[in-house]
Amino acid sequence: MIYVIDASVAVKWLLEEETHPNAEQVLEKLIENPESFAVPELFGFEVFSVLQRVHPDGPKAFTRGIIPILESGLFRQPMTTELANGAELFLRCGLTGYDACYAALAKELEGQWLTFDKKAHHAIKHMEVSCFLQDTLPKAWQ
Repeated sequence: MIYVIDASVAVKWLLEEETHPNAEQVLEKLIENPESFAVPELFGFEVFSVLQRVHPDGPKAFTRGIIPILESGLFRQPMTTELANGAELFLRCGLTGYDACYAALAKELEGQWLTFDKKAHHAIKHMEVSCFLQDTLPKAWQ
């Protein structure tokens, strides 16, 4: 299975006050097997933007903590017509444009979107394409 990593997960890797054991588990699995993970290309921009706002040295944290991950072998999906069309389903469920792209990528790859975004997860929970990491890890990891 392919796991699509949400920006909310990556931020928890780099902010002490945000750490969570499930986010750390995702990072461990990513380091062990980057080919089992994917992100939409917007992931890097989104994480950079958040870190720039909330981390004492956001650009350096991004360069040291996220760039190596982006270069590790995980799949990086650019915006395509297919992804945009797939995102429409999730937009109709109430997701933001960014979140709809993460969910659409998970659906397209027959994978699962790993997120700490409770509102987004609950909006599409019935579709079984997301995992709310605050409460649980993916079933295959348990």
